[in-house]
Amino acid sequence: MTATPGRAPRPPENPETAAPGHNRRPPQDPATDPVGSGGAGGGDTGLDPGDVRRARVAVYLLFLLAGAAIGTWTARIPAIKQDLGLGEGELSLALLGLAAGAMAGMQAVGRLVDRFGSARVMIPAALLHGPALVAPAYAVNLATLALALLAFGAVHGVLDVSMNANAVVVERAWGRRVMSSFHAVFSLGGFAGAAAGGVFAQAGLSPAVTFWSAGAAITALALWASLWALRPPPVREPAGPGSRPKGIVFLGVLAFCCLVGEGAAADWSAVYLREHMGAAAGFAAAGYAAFSIMMTAGRLAGDRLAARFGPVPLVRACGLLAAAGLGMALLVGHPVAGVAGFGLFGAGLSCIVPQVFSAAGHRDPAFAGRALARTASIGYLGFLSGPVLIGAAAELTGLPRALAIPAILAAFVALAAAALRAR
Repeated sequence: MTATPGRAPRPPENPETAAPGHNRRPPQDPATDPVGSGGAGGGDTGLDPGDVRRARVAVYLLFLLAGAAIGTWTARIPAIKQDLGLGEGELSLALLGLAAGAMAGMQAVGRLVDRFGSARVMIPAALLHGPALVAPAYAVNLATLALALLAFGAVHGVLDVSMNANAVVVERAWGRRVMSSFHAVFSLGGFAGAAAGGVFAQAGLSPAVTFWSAGAAITALALWASLWALRPPPVREPAGPGSRPKGIVFLGVLAFCCLVGEGAAADWSAVYLREHMGAAAGFAAAGYAAFSIMMTAGRLAGDRLAARFGPVPLVRACGLLAAAGLGMALLVGHPVAGVAGFGLFGAGLSCIVPQVFSAAGHRDPAFAGRALARTASIGYLGFLSGPVLIGAAAELTGLPRALAIPAILAAFVALAAAALRAR
């Protein structure tokens, strides 16, 4: 890239010597880790370090508000269900609207991000997130709830892809991998939103009050992010069909394998511990709690691990850890081992999706939006279909054998980790 006017061009940096303490980690192949290992503003953008730091904070805010919106909505689903008098089947149809909207948003936004730049797409989507969260509170029947969730899902899908694309830009400007920390903040936002929703529910306040309060906070965060967001010009698309980045679909497959496991842990861990290991109801819930906590902790540590070892070894080790952890939960017939196994499963899966998204976004800056849209869409299919796949397999073979599927997929990710190398 070119330097900014009035600034001397920044000489190319050696990824092995740019970061302090470089002698404490093994040599890295630039093809394996194309981001480099600089500090704030240590990439090849020539940006002011203060601007890069503020841009990183802006992306943190976006991931935080996106997670908080989902967490708040999830916490008030029982109240919405009760207020509208919906059965489980009807609620499932309404939630299908949320999933369909997210998929549609992800599919539609990639080309817009590449044409106009990630910031011009993610800021409007972030500002719409608060109002979109409020809409389901005013649904009067199944049809209006499904439509409201369709809109909420579409806004969330657009924000998901565009903020990940902007995170790739910030990562490149920062000069080292920081994607994992962004995804950790999303998880923290989900915890915060769910906790806030629970407090409102405990106080006997309506979903409308909950969503208006959360929506106001979300809009404030979006406004703050809009002031500090990095707004690079779109990268000119090279001519010719052969210029498109390769391997994006396979990166999506790796995300799919990982998110099958996330969905399975969310929906089936407590059932497995309760019905097949004899855990008490409260202790059975600890399986998913351990999974979530360890996933967040792993993502908080993921950037340092990626900088030290590189994304390919990290993903390979994470896949093996996830497979071994879930294997322990399935093979050791004790509830404590089950909870510990699900915790290790979460720790193993924690760094895979952030590194896969980073690899997709960095493969070609001119196609970052479309690459991330395709990768995220395929991965999201895994999250949606994973619980259904496990349930169907459980009907045929029993739940313990069915839960071996995510362990096998995690092992496959470990074997295929070399796909993250730059091409």
